[in-house]
Amino acid sequence: MNPSVLLQEGNAAAAIAQRDLMKLLRDRPRLITTLLFPLLFIGVLGGSLQTNLGHSAGVNFLTLTFTGVLAQTLFQSASQGLISLINDRENDFSQEMFVAPISRYTIVVGKILGESLVALPQGLTILVFGAIFLRPDAVQLLMLMVASVLVSLFGGAFGVLVLANFASQQTANQVFSFVMIPQYFLAGVFYPIKTMPPGLNLLSIVSPMRYAVDLARGLYYAGRPEYARIVLEPPLVDLAVLITLFTLFLVVGTALFVRGERFR
Repeated sequence: MNPSVLLQEGNAAAAIAQRDLMKLLRDRPRLITTLLFPLLFIGVLGGSLQTNLGHSAGVNFLTLTFTGVLAQTLFQSASQGLISLINDRENDFSQEMFVAPISRYTIVVGKILGESLVALPQGLTILVFGAIFLRPDAVQLLMLMVASVLVSLFGGAFGVLVLANFASQQTANQVFSFVMIPQYFLAGVFYPIKTMPPGLNLLSIVSPMRYAVDLARGLYYAGRPEYARIVLEPPLVDLAVLITLFTLFLVVGTALFVRGERFR
């Protein structure tokens, strides 16, 4: 690709991403809610599970919930943020973007980058909580930071695939909750899922969030005794799945969204 064209596409994607980030920074109630809600999940649910089950299970549920909620929050926030595509469609802003001399993929990638930037402050808040109360070492924190970026981008691509065909935000929100909430349990956000009934195990395998959560845990628990009891696949396997699914979601989701714009 011509360097000038590449620069133009990159600038366009950055401008779209910046727009979504600025919308979050201007919405203070949403900003406060998105930062505090995951901490309640970790403190209340993780603390309760650790008090009641931690000793008998031989697992620190507060740490387990910390890593699970980190991945789940980033994945869900970036995914759900792509509902802004529908808002842009309803306001005809997407039509204005599509007449611009840039690639359709640039528009969608810009939205994914923007919603990833929106999700990452939540991840940073969770990491600060973990650093204060769980005291992971520097390598573990660094690995979780890397996982946070990858999971956010992956969640954004999943959001494009799920939300591209919906015409209204109300319908999208209803379907999105139906798609997302079961994955909390199929991905093992709050508890280990090494052993599951065959039917649930099959559903877990096709659950995208499973690989986001497992990647974060694989990087965090690497070299620790709990690794074999908690982590499902080696991090390289999870990373390969994320890259493959990201590409698939991006290509198919963009095609569906463009088709929806064409037949409006």
